[in-house]
Amino acid sequence: MDILNPDFQQDFFQLFNLPAVFKIDSAALERSFLALQAQVHPDKFAHLFDAERRLSMQWATRVNEGYQTLRSPLNRARYLLLQHGVDTQEESNTAMPVDFLMQQMEWREALEAAKQAKDTSALDEMEQRMQHEARILQQQLSIDIDDTRDYAAASGIVRKLKFLEKLAEEIGSAFDELDS
Repeated sequence: MDILNPDFQQDFFQLFNLPAVFKIDSAALERSFLALQAQVHPDKFAHLFDAERRLSMQWATRVNEGYQTLRSPLNRARYLLLQHGVDTQEESNTAMPVDFLMQQMEWREALEAAKQAKDTSALDEMEQRMQHEARILQQQLSIDIDDTRDYAAASGIVRKLKFLEKLAEEIGSAFDELDS
């Protein structure tokens, strides 16, 4: 990487020297991130002119943005789909299979009941269930994106995964409320 002659056109996978797939090597991403971060950290360029300092800041920002995108399965899936011209339509397309909608309602009711009862064991169980469901959806994303290249199906999985992440955040908030 040449800090003074940046190639901001390369995608995040190229930046981290990883294959453009959903199922990435997390350890390789981490190693690459740390190596890039060491190369572009603005402190290394504090003695240079403003233009070079700005370039290093832009690189550092790009490296951090790429890392945050690729380390999150949901963001990585969105990024890959966008690279293939697929808009996940998370805000506009709320259509979901009926069984998933029913499951959403049950989970929301269970969350409210656990919050009302101040039942941390029920929240723990829900948190573990959300993590399990998320892993299943991530496995399906790997198949849909990497193997079958069924980007439309992957888009639907992303919308489901977004719901699970939101519910997991709500469970975390419920724990915080009970701890305070």
